[in-house]
Amino acid sequence: MKGTSERIEALRNLMMTERLSAYLIPSTDPHQSEYVPECWQRRAWVSRFTGSAGDVVVTMDKAGLWTDGRYFVQAEEQLSGSGIDLYRMGMPDVPKMEEFLIEELSRGDKVGIDPRLLSMERAKELDGRLSKKGISFRYVERNLVDELWEDRPKLPSDPISILPTSIAGESMPDKLTRIRERMKKNNATSMILTQLDAVAWTFNLRGSDVKYNPVFISYAVIGPRRSHLFIDLQKVNARMRKKLKRYVEIHDYRDIGMFLEGLGKQKGRIWTDEKVTNKWIELKLGEAKGLIRDRSPVVEFKSIKNDRELKGFKKAHVHDGIAVCRFLRWLERSLRMGETVTELDAARKVEEFRAQNKDHIGPSFSTIASFGEHGAIIHYEPTEETNIPVGKGIFLLDSGGQYLYGTTDITRTVTTGDVTEEQKDHFTRVLKGHIAIASLRFPKGFSGKQIDAFARRALWDAGMNYNHGTGHGIGHYLNVHEGPMGITPRDTGVPLADGNVLSNEPGFYKVGEYGMRIENVIVVVRDEEFSTEDTTFLRFETITLAPIDRRLINVHLLTNEERKWLNNYHRDVYHRLTRRLDPDTRKWLKDRTRRI
Repeated sequence: MKGTSERIEALRNLMMTERLSAYLIPSTDPHQSEYVPECWQRRAWVSRFTGSAGDVVVTMDKAGLWTDGRYFVQAEEQLSGSGIDLYRMGMPDVPKMEEFLIEELSRGDKVGIDPRLLSMERAKELDGRLSKKGISFRYVERNLVDELWEDRPKLPSDPISILPTSIAGESMPDKLTRIRERMKKNNATSMILTQLDAVAWTFNLRGSDVKYNPVFISYAVIGPRRSHLFIDLQKVNARMRKKLKRYVEIHDYRDIGMFLEGLGKQKGRIWTDEKVTNKWIELKLGEAKGLIRDRSPVVEFKSIKNDRELKGFKKAHVHDGIAVCRFLRWLERSLRMGETVTELDAARKVEEFRAQNKDHIGPSFSTIASFGEHGAIIHYEPTEETNIPVGKGIFLLDSGGQYLYGTTDITRTVTTGDVTEEQKDHFTRVLKGHIAIASLRFPKGFSGKQIDAFARRALWDAGMNYNHGTGHGIGHYLNVHEGPMGITPRDTGVPLADGNVLSNEPGFYKVGEYGMRIENVIVVVRDEEFSTEDTTFLRFETITLAPIDRRLINVHLLTNEERKWLNNYHRDVYHRLTRRLDPDTRKWLKDRTRRI
């Protein structure tokens, strides 16, 4: 089954044996992860679409992929000739997945799904919508894609490691105490943790099961006195087991189902976060009464960084800034000398500079190194098939690193040749939006949804926009994308809090020509100047350290305050990094951070 169309037809044959009229293939895994281990990348195997977000629906005569604006251009290219139609989520006249199913199916038809791949909340939502039209949801525990995927990778089995309290800033027992206090307040006798980063954060453990994210495949159940960790036993050596056994019992990952069945028969109240807990767990709990379906407190605890974590973040960004500056100078010098530099060369080189730091673990996501028209593909990833040389034009690099004490994410757009007035105009409007967020002061209680428009105003003034969020939360030596907060029109409305770490990344993309984005990492802090006894104000502290390309700026479009912000930022970049740079890079940075 080499082609997508062959895989779709084989899937339809299995659907007939299960008497299904449609089958759903989400991009996620049993832990509702954004980035999933290779063994669970079923949607990518079926469709050839490699974006991190997107769900496939297959009926007996149609197939469709639903994905968001970050991946419209990429999905269109990767789905070409596959027989799978692209449905651009959020665009006018584009039906939602459930609307498509209602339109295509008839009363009495059945829609199949592996219950491990659908959250409790989403299952309830879909079932409710479809049942009104007489269409039923059927949970099929045998995953039909797995039965077709002959060379499917095995579950990873790399060992895990303990993150020292000196880096985490809070011990495992202290975290468990905080969780149990919230459980008691909510009258819960046990709590189920399913998200991999939530488990890793709670127990101060890290792994390497998921590319770019230092997490490991696991579940956890926290009780009033004992905690239970379900994991591949090969990952936990005797020394680690001895350290953990005082606080947590170790079980085989495959035993979670049987444990849940027993838990469900007890009379306690079980806390399950319905947004991220899969339907299979709810089915296993079966007889449980009074499930608590609220958001897990771990999500909130994890998103508010303590002083030690913030110190680690800032340290990581100093080292990251050194690597990025060295890369940008290398790129300029190589192109000036007439050397050939491809997108893949650039992606590998920035990783090479980061890897020279002893505390660097690896990239925090797949590097986006895009030249020219590839820059308009928001989440473009160069491959051997798409790789092109960096010529004269606009080059965009979005990359990040995992360090033992923090996670980084930075985007820089640079000119590698002559700059048009249009390009300067677009870049400067992106910069104005970036500065608007970086310098914003706002009352406590506001969410990212309420401030997102500040980043878009300058673009809107010229009839332009960008089809992605302005900022996402970032984990501490964890997932580069972390909730519950964000800066986006689609945000859930979770208020921003002192200690949140987010990205600030407005952009602009001209399809077929170029893309532009400026991204720094920012920390929410209390604004001491504006705060009073009656009202607490918050602001952002920028911790990313790398120059913004002055050659792309139309200075006349900037206000005096915006110029002041940029000059102060560049002054900070130079003073924070200069002593750590070699003489040639120091000289280069001094020129790139000159006042405007």
